Amino acid sequence: MTQAIQTNTGQPLPLPDGIQGIVADWSSDQRAFKNVPWGKAMMWIFLLSDTFIFSCFLISYMTVRMSTTDPWPNPSEVFGLTLFGKSIPLLLIAIMTFVLISSSGTMAMAVKFGYEKNRKMTFILLLCTAALGATFVGMQAFEWTKLIVHEGIRPWGNPLGAAQFGAAFFMITGFHGTHVSIGVIFLLITATKVIRGDLDHERPGFMTGRKGKYEIVEIMGLYWHFVDLVWVFIFAVFYLW
Repeated sequence: MTQAIQTNTGQPLPLPDGIQGIVADWSSDQRAFKNVPWGKAMMWIFLLSDTFIFSCFLISYMTVRMSTTDPWPNPSEVFGLTLFGKSIPLLLIAIMTFVLISSSGTMAMAVKFGYEKNRKMTFILLLCTAALGATFVGMQAFEWTKLIVHEGIRPWGNPLGAAQFGAAFFMITGFHGTHVSIGVIFLLITATKVIRGDLDHERPGFMTGRKGKYEIVEIMGLYWHFVDLVWVFIFAVFYLW
């Protein structure tokens, strides 16, 4: 049965049956994306595409690890941290994970206070999230330095075992670290716009959004939660397996 969609003037137009009707319905932005900001919809599309990329990386890693004939380095030994003369397995990785997961909490609170239009708290929580993200990146840089300088691991070689270990490690963690670094930059931009009142007064500029709306904070939250979720999978597959 033919349905109707509403135009901008409020006049109904007939909706064709079958596939054509589905295409017309979605493209009219009246059902699937009604009242959804385009920035938010585009972020979901971006995250979906990024999910495929990270999935390919992790599946490739698992395939290489299961198919290689060379001994694979023990993550507990490779990523151990020496304190007071004793090596503690995965200590640095555990701290990094705690820091990044904690940043999800501050980001969620920033979104809450953003929709309450509490500029001060939103600003503070965005800065806290950015600080935690920067801390994570700093610890990752320390981890890379330790493996490159002290362990001699390179993307093209690994003195501790299978050569593919270095390539997989630097590719996966580097790609994720790049996402975190970009997120920190955009969090600082968003925090600046919040405290200046750009979102309340709709001042023209980058990432301003609609007047009185804090949708950009929620969009940044979607990105940041995705980055945290990806790290959980990396932690489970790369460090614990």
